[in-house]
Amino acid sequence: MGLRELGGAVGRRWTWVVAATVAGLLAGLAHWLVATDTYRASASVFFSLQYGDSASELVQGSTYAQDQVASFARLATTPAVLGPVIDDLGLDLSPQQLAGRVEASAPVDTVIVEVAVTDTDAVRSARIADAVAAELSRTVEDLAPQDEQGDPTVRALTVAEAEVPAGPASPDLLVDLALGLLAGLLLGAAAAWGRTALDTRVPDPATVATLTDLPVVGSIGVLRDGGGSPVVVESAPHSPAAEAFRQLRTNLQFLQLSHDVPGGHGDSPVRVLMVTSSVPDEGKSTVAANLAATLAETGSRVLLVDADLRRPSVARLLGLEGAAGLTTVLLGRARVEDVVQDWGSSGLEVLASGPVPPNPSELLASPAMRRLLADVRGSHDVVVLDAPPLLPVADAAILSHAVDGTFVVANARRVRRHQLREGLANLARVHATVLGVVLNRVRRDETAYTYDPDTSVGAAAGAAAVDLDRAVPVPSGGAR
Repeated sequence: MGLRELGGAVGRRWTWVVAATVAGLLAGLAHWLVATDTYRASASVFFSLQYGDSASELVQGSTYAQDQVASFARLATTPAVLGPVIDDLGLDLSPQQLAGRVEASAPVDTVIVEVAVTDTDAVRSARIADAVAAELSRTVEDLAPQDEQGDPTVRALTVAEAEVPAGPASPDLLVDLALGLLAGLLLGAAAAWGRTALDTRVPDPATVATLTDLPVVGSIGVLRDGGGSPVVVESAPHSPAAEAFRQLRTNLQFLQLSHDVPGGHGDSPVRVLMVTSSVPDEGKSTVAANLAATLAETGSRVLLVDADLRRPSVARLLGLEGAAGLTTVLLGRARVEDVVQDWGSSGLEVLASGPVPPNPSELLASPAMRRLLADVRGSHDVVVLDAPPLLPVADAAILSHAVDGTFVVANARRVRRHQLREGLANLARVHATVLGVVLNRVRRDETAYTYDPDTSVGAAAGAAAVDLDRAVPVPSGGAR
């Protein structure tokens, strides 16, 4: 994932980053409040080599001292130095515990060792620093080689005694807040990136473009559950969702041009349309019903057929009688015009599924089904079939040969990329004419899509929620 993808992940889940940042700041503040104050005091020791009188010998001695001063600094945290310090000051610590409070360093190109001590008591930190510096000087002189007179060749001199700190060295509020802020930002960005990397859903058209060359012909937002009809073009005609379905209808009308239809056959228009999905519960029935309703708004004679003979839902969604329908006609027990029902104010006609048969695939592949589609093709301007999902059963693939084109609904919050890819591959294997993908339940700011002529400019932002929340069921007609 590059910087652009990381930026996109952070942008989509910016609330995660903000929450992690706030948590980091609160953690930094909490640490500052509960942490024990510590004080830091330091002393400096200068080392020199007492060897020779000539200039060259003095230079050699200085170079030798510089080479050895790092070893002297390491010596400051050993029991040889810290043991006597503990005894002299009467500290209730072991050499290992005291070593954790002592830091000794040698600045580059110097012969000075700086001893720093951290302690919860300011005065004690200074006393320990002076004691360690003094004991380090004695220990180095004892360990250094002696000259011909028996004197140590290395001399140590404390050049800066420790001063009692005026204030605590830690905790530091600004440092703690800065560290908390940085940690929160990194954690939030990492969480957003990880969630995006592991998320295999299909949230936007850009993701669809990575899976197929088919166009995204519709992008439907989340339909709010306001207790009304799911056919929002009737129950909430000015809502963003209703306009999204009208845009889908417009795109279908452009696809009527044969050169725009992938795999189109000659100059035949798209008269019989199938709506399916890769997996169940992607909202294909709702999309099919709304698409059929928007087509009926134009004055066309439209028939919506529930061709899902396994889990039919159109009659339930529209509040119609489902006891008789498609299976009744296929079994020769009724004619289409006997069981078609009128619905809504635009004259939409609905053919429910009827009783669930034991052999749905055989019925959909039967000559009776082909004859039925030929009959309704001649009597209606557009026929919309709500078909079963592609991956669980073969019904939609069977029906794809009897229709002029297919829309595949992809639920942005449910279907996974490999499922959509496999569903489209199933249609490709049977050489179906797929018109495009309809993204459903896309996450977006619906207020930006509201343009209601019946509301004022100031109230337009809330029109979508008001329309859907106050929607009332649309009365349906009886059987013809």
